[in-house]
Amino acid sequence: MSAPRIHIVTLGVSNLARSRRFYEAWGWKASTASNDNIVFLKGGAGVLALYGREALAEDALAEDLPTGFAAVTLARNASSKEEVDAWFASALAAGARELKTPQEAFWGGYSGYLADPDGHLWEFAFNPYFVFDDHGNLALPD
Repeated sequence: MSAPRIHIVTLGVSNLARSRRFYEAWGWKASTASNDNIVFLKGGAGVLALYGREALAEDALAEDLPTGFAAVTLARNASSKEEVDAWFASALAAGARELKTPQEAFWGGYSGYLADPDGHLWEFAFNPYFVFDDHGNLALPD
């Protein structure tokens, strides 16, 4: 049996073209596998997909309910506080909404939160206890 993995995280969005522009302004690159109904964005070993919110609910046979805070965040870990600040500024310039300015965290790191145009939460963090492998992937201890 293979190890557990997350290959694709799909975000339900209200306006696919707007969301694509937003994520591309952050530096994500859309795959040629993208089409008018879904956008696949390359992000290291994983993929971030954008799909119409109503269509995603329909596909999952789920009711599309407004969520407010959905108790889910996406995170990107940096190798320094300065890198967090640079990413945060880039996201704001692309149209993100600031929720929490990057700051020292109680757990010894540094992080901030923002929301994309559909309210999906992103945390940018520097964790001095984490390291990255040669491919830039987070290398958690066993």
